[in-house]
Amino acid sequence: MPSTATLLTFSLAAAALVVVPGPSVVYVVARGMEFGRRAGMVSVAGLEVGSLLHLVATVAGLAALLAAWPAGFRLLQWAGAAYLLGLAVSQFRSLHGGVEADRPAPASGSHPSGLRLFRDGVLIDLLNPGTALFFLAFLPQFVDPARGPVSVQILILGGCYLALAVINDSIYALAAGGLAGRFSASPRARRRTAVVTGVVYLGLAAVALLA
Repeated sequence: MPSTATLLTFSLAAAALVVVPGPSVVYVVARGMEFGRRAGMVSVAGLEVGSLLHLVATVAGLAALLAAWPAGFRLLQWAGAAYLLGLAVSQFRSLHGGVEADRPAPASGSHPSGLRLFRDGVLIDLLNPGTALFFLAFLPQFVDPARGPVSVQILILGGCYLALAVINDSIYALAAGGLAGRFSASPRARRRTAVVTGVVYLGLAAVALLA
């Protein structure tokens, strides 16, 4: 069990990291602005489940194996980038043919289901090798073998980080969701939002490749 001082130091360091907008924040903001608060929050849940799986993999030693296997690491990078590129292509295809200024709002069926939003969030984070390296390189710095089982300490520290990430990402998702009405008020605004979202996916794909 980490000491109180270690937990406090780790929490402060982790908070300093999560408050800086990163790929996860960009993603939930895009989802929130396009589909509203609920979509943003479901996306947050998916991302954090993906991070939780990375944490479990770190405890199991899979992250260390991935870091020691360059080909596997590169494969994960390409898989994550390919998935994000697929999302970007899907977003741009929805704009095919243009949007008339007086075209009615899209049908409710065009709104992705909660399951799809959750799945996308999980896969985007799970296929991000940068997350795996974060847990592998950052958490062990605060582990003291004299304080008990290393795996338990990593789980506790990882749980603290995930709690901070949930709070931070949720704030962004709710704030972006509050703007959804403005960005969906007209077909032209919806089109611009869709273009921005597609560009965001392309940017996240580039981040995945450069991680």
